[in-house]
Amino acid sequence: MGQLALDKAGLLTHFQAPSRPEGQAMRILDTDGTVLRDWQPRPGDRANPEIDRGQLRDLLLGPLDVQWGRGVIQVVPETGDGVLIRFADRRQETFDLVIGADGAWSRVRPALSSATPHYTGVTLVETSLDDVDTRHPDLARLIGDGSVAVYGVNRALVAQRNSGGHVKVYAQFRAPLDWYTNPQRRTGPDAGLDPADVEAVRSSLLTLFDGWAYPVLDLLRHGTAFFHRPLHVLPVPHTWTHVPGVTLLGDAAHLMPPLGAGANLAMLEGAELAEAVAATPAQRSWTRPSAPSRNGCGHGPTGGRNSRRPVWNAS
Repeated sequence: MGQLALDKAGLLTHFQAPSRPEGQAMRILDTDGTVLRDWQPRPGDRANPEIDRGQLRDLLLGPLDVQWGRGVIQVVPETGDGVLIRFADRRQETFDLVIGADGAWSRVRPALSSATPHYTGVTLVETSLDDVDTRHPDLARLIGDGSVAVYGVNRALVAQRNSGGHVKVYAQFRAPLDWYTNPQRRTGPDAGLDPADVEAVRSSLLTLFDGWAYPVLDLLRHGTAFFHRPLHVLPVPHTWTHVPGVTLLGDAAHLMPPLGAGANLAMLEGAELAEAVAATPAQRSWTRPSAPSRNGCGHGPTGGRNSRRPVWNAS
């Protein structure tokens, strides 16, 4: 789906250079280190190539002049003059179309829906390994060219190779939402942790995964820092009544656990929305003089006095 979106955007050829078809490789281990599955892509298989998220973002942004750091406080639809956005810098502007591509805790969503994400009961703790092929060759062989996953009862360890010898590692388990950060729960058998105390977090995770194969636990022993990633979801299905001039894409619209579809869905939705916007005639023109202004991607109006105001993509 992601490649279909890139093709619609004319970016598929540019995607192929930084993408990693070898990253489709997937190895599944038992907790004792036994290899249960070792799947390798066939030569020329480009069905599901991997790409680093930062590289993908840069590819999609291309030549656009993005206004970073303009936090959105509130989106007010149907003002009679378009959709009003109030920014954190106390400024406000009106636009024809606001696309909430701003993730799980979207500031655009309240203009359409009262739904809020709820905690699934599953927490991820993320760490990473750098220069894995040189510094940790045994782990490099364990991970292979793509990903390795080790599944136990109510817990898992997953490692995914990125480009440049960088590896993301995720410890996954069921836990209270405040497992990591509540200072009132840092004593006793169910204590929370200080996220700044790297060694305390590492020790707690090693205890949680005690009994797993020693080479598998090296994924945690060599992690450089740890970040709390509790998994939230939106109600299924999450729908809303149409509001002129406002819509949602990606996690802002349908937040789900990380099952490999989220970025692909968001990209496809973006491509289809762009097609729909391009095919829809302008429904109104601006009749007041307007100095050239910039939208979330830096584009100003294309005409003069009657130009429509630009789109704001709150991503």
